[in-house]
Amino acid sequence: MNEVFFLELSKIQPSQLFISKRKLRKVKKKINQNNGTIDPIPVKKIGEELIYTDGHTRAFVAFQMGLDKIPVEWETENLDWEMYEVCIKWCKDDEIFTIKDLENRIVSHKKYKIVWYERCKIMQNEIEKNRLLINRKH
Repeated sequence: MNEVFFLELSKIQPSQLFISKRKLRKVKKKINQNNGTIDPIPVKKIGEELIYTDGHTRAFVAFQMGLDKIPVEWETENLDWEMYEVCIKWCKDDEIFTIKDLENRIVSHKKYKIVWYERCKIMQNEIEKNRLLINRKH
């Protein structure tokens, strides 16, 4: 089991551009049922930056609750870090540097599926296509 520690919300770079209203409602309800307890959020250091690999909605609820620090743990799964780097670039291009920057980017779940899931799917397909081309050349 991973060691849980606390980090300041302002020190973690989001890797997601939007939050689903539906998911936000569900996460708030779960946290309220757990007496305000927030499950640890996975983070990863890429270069010099700490990023969220998941748990953006939980982190946003923590921000709304007025918390400065959240429980985190190191990401242990070997995820596709190239895709995360693209997502981080998107966030920075849209001036999303902390979880607070998502407060005006809460959208209906229907819109979320289009503006986030579909965008990620297109990016993933592009990266996979580029990888295939590179592999064919070698």
